[in-house]
Amino acid sequence: MLHWKNSIRETYYDVLSVKEDASYVDIRTSYRSAILNYHPDKLQNTRQASDPGDKSDDRFMKVQKAWEILGNSMSRALYDSKLRALRQDSEVSEDISLEEMMVEDNGEIFEMFYQCRCGDYFSIDSSEFEKMGYTLSRDECRISIQTPDAFPATVVLPCGSCSLQVRLLINADAKVPIDDNL
Repeated sequence: MLHWKNSIRETYYDVLSVKEDASYVDIRTSYRSAILNYHPDKLQNTRQASDPGDKSDDRFMKVQKAWEILGNSMSRALYDSKLRALRQDSEVSEDISLEEMMVEDNGEIFEMFYQCRCGDYFSIDSSEFEKMGYTLSRDECRISIQTPDAFPATVVLPCGSCSLQVRLLINADAKVPIDDNL
């Protein structure tokens, strides 16, 4: 339901007619109402057979998918993160991949860095990845990052000093080499 580039049309919040800061109870209430309104069995009785352009089934599926995402706190947090990144799209100076980042391992937490043109760094650590639902693991010389839904994702990272931001592209099952010299 996220539309890449600058064309965010309809979000899952729009599908359920709730605000983005809506509580779980509000989302569930709106979902229940919408699912009843667009349920194919209910609409079959009221639908005219001569209307081939009826989009009720599509709407029902959108409502169902919106609930699957927004009804689960982890998938909702990930969705919100993607939505924020899309809205900040025009403010991003460049796209980078995980493989382009330097990694520092200080035992419990991995910190990943990418140098900004001002000399400071864009950074994100493993605890932030885990809060977004990613699974991180380490072997001898790499960190592996598994995405929760096996789809590519993005995170916008601000520079520590200036106003620049980069978009970090996270591919499913990415592997990042560890630089032990940091």
